[in-house]
Amino acid sequence: MYEIRKGEKKDLPRVLELVKELALYEKAPEQVTNTVEMMEEDGFGANPVYGFFVAVKKSTGEIIGISIYYYRYSTWKGRRLYLEDIVVTESERGNGAGKLLFDRTMLKCLEDNCSGMMWQVLDWNEPAINFYKKYGADLDGEWINCNLQSDEIQALLGKVN
Repeated sequence: MYEIRKGEKKDLPRVLELVKELALYEKAPEQVTNTVEMMEEDGFGANPVYGFFVAVKKSTGEIIGISIYYYRYSTWKGRRLYLEDIVVTESERGNGAGKLLFDRTMLKCLEDNCSGMMWQVLDWNEPAINFYKKYGADLDGEWINCNLQSDEIQALLGKVN
């Protein structure tokens, strides 16, 4: 029903659509400031910082899901694969594409000799939480996520573009 393959540059417009669909689901569509051009440079430029897989519906050739990952380094565990987003378009959820994407991403983790895979899930996203529980994932509620946006960092450091 689905084919999972490595993402290509030509897939980026659809990938960004799915990212925006996820942001809408997570009640934060205004937070997406990424562009196809940025994704092209960051994924296919001189120093790629992420990779991705796509789930293609065999009957239509349409990309219906994505798994976007990158590598991080843990001083405790070494090289880790970080699953940034896994998205399956709403009309295709529950048909197995998410499992295929997740399984392929786990395989990538092993292929690249990572010590493990990490990701986040919103505490109210019960379908995703239940999906990850089926894998026996450790859902650690102890850590607090922190971030600063570039404009905030500039202000803190007293720099202006």
